[in-house]
Amino acid sequence: MEITKFFELSIGRWRSQRSAHHLAFAHFEEVLSNIDIESLATDDPAVLDICKLYEIDPATITHPFRMTWEGQSDWEDKPLAGTTVLVPIPDLENPSKGKLLRDKGYAETIPAIAKYHLGDDGIFTLLTEYDLAAAEERIWFANPNLRFRVAMIKTSDGKGITTASFSSEIRSLSSSAS
Repeated sequence: MEITKFFELSIGRWRSQRSAHHLAFAHFEEVLSNIDIESLATDDPAVLDICKLYEIDPATITHPFRMTWEGQSDWEDKPLAGTTVLVPIPDLENPSKGKLLRDKGYAETIPAIAKYHLGDDGIFTLLTEYDLAAAEERIWFANPNLRFRVAMIKTSDGKGITTASFSSEIRSLSSSAS
């Protein structure tokens, strides 16, 4: 699978079931959520803002998208919700590798630059280093409407794992599904 196909397959509404082990708290969490991934134009104001933030020429980006989620955790009383804009920049020499710019990160809610690569096996790996932590995520499709995601949050030195999670995500085939 090519990286452009991976990004295109990700567009849509996904129903996600995530189980997370918060090792630092010896706690298991279950999260049910809806994730909406929408394609953005390369000249969308939010995309241009991210390019400006990182001093990136918009001509070098591909397939920018917005991810919005809302869900419920059995650990939190209030609903979970958020949105982030993601801007992929493929490596010119190897298009299956590149950087992914975000206005908000996964492990820390700060702007972040991740490195990605898509393996021959179709697994998309995303590595993000933050100020206080590092995240490693892997996403792959079992078929066009079912994907899996595993994530680890590590200490900033990479020696300890604080959270490990697994998600199964099913594409909503109905525009009115929730």
